[in-house]
Formats: sequence, structure tokens, C-alpha cells
Amino acid sequence: MSIALQVTDLAKTFPVGKKLFGGAKGAVKAVHPITLSVETGETLGIVGESGCGKSTLARMLVGLLPATTGQIEIEGEALNTADPAAFGKRIQYVFQDPISSLNPRKTIRQIMNAPLKLLHKMDGPAREKRILEIFESVNLRADFLDRYPHEFSGGQAQRIGIARALAAQARILILDEPVSALDVSVQAQVLNLLADLKREFGLTYLFISHDLAVVEAVSDRIAVLYFGSVVEEGRAEDIFANPRHPYTKLLADSAPVVGRPISDPEDAHAELPNPLDPPQGCAFAKRCPHASDICRKTTPRLEQIGADQRVACYHPL
Repeated sequence: MSIALQVTDLAKTFPVGKKLFGGAKGAVKAVHPITLSVETGETLGIVGESGCGKSTLARMLVGLLPATTGQIEIEGEALNTADPAAFGKRIQYVFQDPISSLNPRKTIRQIMNAPLKLLHKMDGPAREKRILEIFESVNLRADFLDRYPHEFSGGQAQRIGIARALAAQARILILDEPVSALDVSVQAQVLNLLADLKREFGLTYLFISHDLAVVEAVSDRIAVLYFGSVVEEGRAEDIFANPRHPYTKLLADSAPVVGRPISDPEDAHAELPNPLDPPQGCAFAKRCPHASDICRKTTPRLEQIGADQRVACYHPL
């Protein structure tokens, strides 16, 4: 199967503070060098705690943030932010908050027209035909086109956000917490819609979420992020049935399950790493019950373990 998206040593560092005579006082490495590949038609789930770098990674992939280092290739072609249209035709972003991601001063028709006009140079009749086709695909009525974003529910607004991404005719969608702001019943509708659209248009998804149940349900493979680095990667069924990194197991054990009492994880009061002063060695060492001297001195590399799993740990489970 062909590779839809290849990320090689992609990293992002943010300067922090300003010195009196110019320059930054320090820097925060939001994303450490990450290398990932996503096959055509695959759904790669990306999970991790808040602040682990998931959204920063997503924004780099669609050109909303310039990468500090590394390279992004889509279908074998290297892309950069020098030509935003090149990004827009290949990869699109579906935002977490559907209402705030839509321009409140424009009608839905104007919002839908923008990618067709700017990216594909379609004339008026062609745009109208394409918009009606997309709206039918996402189960929205044509009369919605003359309304404004505030007139819609969260589920309807998210469908419009998905429709806008489809209007660009991109083959890869970055779904950044696409259902976390929705009611549970509406979440199921949107997830089913995404599955139908994937089959209909041959799409490739990067599904970013902290909800492990949702990620497990929709993903073919999963990458687990901690402190800006991938600590485990593998097939969805393997990651949840047999987690090899202690952090992945912590995430799985912390997820609420119907019928099981909610309890704090063992490291609930552990000190989280300081991004301004990152620890030496493994960033998870202070929270890990299996940590040894080598963990506190040397950062483990992501290495193959088993047939389809990679883990960055000196003492895999």
C-alpha cells in the first residue's frame, strides 16, 4: 500500500520571553523530532495528555505552524508553507470547536465557496454544483447554505466543518478532537459519518484525541505522545490489549469504564516534567514504577518490539 503522509524528524520549538537587548530567554520544545508514516486509506490515532504536543503536531502538518526542523511529504512530494494552496489541495484540518472555526460574519454558502474559488478556481455554477454534492454527502439540507454559523447546533456545525474540508478535495484530513465538544449521541453520528466519507472518497485520517474509547473505535494504528515525543506506536488492537510502554498502560487504566469505580492513577500526585527545564533521560521516568538509572540518564529511542509495535522504553512491559 502507498504512503499518503510521511513525517521525518518533524519538531517544533517555541521561544519563551525576551531579553532586554533582543533574543529569547529560553525555549520550549513542544514537539521533539517525530518520524511517522500513514498509509493511504488508513486512520492513525494520536493520543496523549493535554499539552503533549498533539495539536502542535497537527498544526504543523497543515501549515498553520512552521516546523522548526523536519520534513513533511504527501504522496512522496515534499511540501512547505511557501505555497499554502499546495497544502490546501492535499491536506485539510477539521477543528475541535466547530462553531468558533466558522466565520460568524459569513453565510455557510460564502464559507463553502472560499476553498473552491481560491484553491480550485471554479466558476459560480461549478461551485454551486459541488457544494450541493458535498452537503448531500454530509447529510445537510441545501437551505442551510444561506444561514450563519450561530444558527446551528454543535453537530450540524461540525458537519459543515467537515464539508468545508471536503470542498478543498483534500485526500488527507487532520481531525483534531472532532467530537470532544459534542454530546455523546451526536458523537456517534459524526463518527459514523466520518467512516462513511472515508469509504466514499478514499480518505486518509489522522485522528487526534484524548478519548481512548473513541480512538480505539476509529483507528487502524495508534501513536502515543508524551512530552512531545512518540513513546509507543502500533496497531490499535495491540496498543490497548497489550500496551508495552508504562505510560500507555497508565492512559488505558485511567480511562473511565462503565461499572468500574473511578480511582486516581498510582502517579496522580507525581511531578510532571517542566518544559522550560526538561529532565535528562526519559521524560516519564519520575512517574514510572519501572525506571532505573539508565532511564534517568539516557533518552530511549523508539525501537521495534514484536511484529507491529514500536516502543521507546528500556523496560517495556
